[in-house]
Amino acid sequence: MATSIAYASGFAPGPAKPQTFGSESDRARLTPAATVGVRQIAEAWKLTRDQTAQLLALSPSAWDRMLAGTSRPVFSQDQMVRASALIGIFKGLNLLFADSMADRWPSLRNSGPLFNGQTPVEAMIDGGIPLMIEVRRYIDALRGGL
Repeated sequence: MATSIAYASGFAPGPAKPQTFGSESDRARLTPAATVGVRQIAEAWKLTRDQTAQLLALSPSAWDRMLAGTSRPVFSQDQMVRASALIGIFKGLNLLFADSMADRWPSLRNSGPLFNGQTPVEAMIDGGIPLMIEVRRYIDALRGGL
């Protein structure tokens, strides 16, 4: 009943605006959380510092400084999309697999068409954002999310 009252009074919710990471102030606010999330994913997936830096399109030394807290740069729009894709893949894998496979899968060789015998991590490093987004869609499709 409360919902119909809200609509009748002109307060109908509008469509959610998609996050674009275009605003530097939004990226500055989100970068610390994205850094923590990617660090936790790197630990869970047992990624090297070079792999993590490559996935984020950072130099290994810049990633080291961010982790040490000696540098607090704001992720670029590109880097935020990369972090978002990794976080989505991590979440999707943990919904798909109820065991350690969720953390092992990114480092296992895969003969699927997206991976061509590479591990998902290797493929995402080589393919950049387009492949990262495709891997996220692939995981979502496997778990019935599409």
